[in-house]
Amino acid sequence: MHSLSKTLLFYLTLTVVSIGSAHAQVTYFADILGNGFKQATIVQPADYEGSVTCTIIKKQTPEKSNKAVLYVHGFNDYFFQEEMAERYIQEGYNFYAVDLRKYGRSFLANQKFNNVRDLSEYFADIDTVLSVMKAEGSEKILLSGHSSGGLIISLYAAERNGKEMFDAILLNSPFFDLNVKSVLKKTAIPVIVKRAEKHPETTISAGLSPLYGESLHKDAHGEWTYNLGWKPHIAPPVNFGWIRAIHLGQLKLSQGLQIDKPVLVLHSAKSIDEKKWSDVMFTGDAVLNVEEIARQAQNIVGQYSIQAIQGGMHDLILSRKPVREEVYSTIFNWAKRNVK
Repeated sequence: MHSLSKTLLFYLTLTVVSIGSAHAQVTYFADILGNGFKQATIVQPADYEGSVTCTIIKKQTPEKSNKAVLYVHGFNDYFFQEEMAERYIQEGYNFYAVDLRKYGRSFLANQKFNNVRDLSEYFADIDTVLSVMKAEGSEKILLSGHSSGGLIISLYAAERNGKEMFDAILLNSPFFDLNVKSVLKKTAIPVIVKRAEKHPETTISAGLSPLYGESLHKDAHGEWTYNLGWKPHIAPPVNFGWIRAIHLGQLKLSQGLQIDKPVLVLHSAKSIDEKKWSDVMFTGDAVLNVEEIARQAQNIVGQYSIQAIQGGMHDLILSRKPVREEVYSTIFNWAKRNVK
């Protein structure tokens, strides 16, 4: 991690930009993905852990386009999905992603991975990247979020009603409910949430099986290559503050979220709960309860569509190839009607 921190600090010294203006000039450098991807580090105001950054990653269409997508990753994650970016580019979208504060390219030595006390802390990162996208000529923007990124952008969209810098929202298996037994929701979660008010740094296991990560990574059973330091098979412990932030965000959703832009909610047709490795891991959502996603999505107040994907994995665009082809077809057919 020491060399990783040095690399990030190197980029930091090169790519400091002011976020005070939507028209700030951002200096890009070659991204770790290569293949024409570029990145820029944005320095944000410090928080309770000290220095904070987020990272813009982008790749543009060969021909000039005024359409763009901004992708927001999930928990224990960062942007690495090159195939997704290329599909958007083929459809005429300039592609942007953000590694949120304390994730992936944005992680700093003074920080704990994923550490947040309120999901609104991420709004500054999203505002900044959308402002840069607008300044760079994006007139029509699809805001896309996966898992916790889906919950974050849903809350963000409701908070920005009337001041949106985006035109439609895509939610890929959004983290709309804690996938724990109902007895724990009624007993343990309230205790943790209460304790988090005074002791947000207390940690607890994230409770995620390594099997999902093994179903994705090329070195195990999957077909994708990514940095296991930034997206390990076993997620690092989470703070009570993070659990409280997620709980309060989901509670806000359950009370109704007014979103004034079109929303597409995609999720797998079934959840799976394997205890040991089998190819069943390729056939469903091994992280979230898809029935709860569909149920909670109905608390969106506005124009929304919900669609189940047969055979979809948790990150739908990392599913087996025939399934993700259906996912892309669904996304782009919907986008043609809603991102104009």
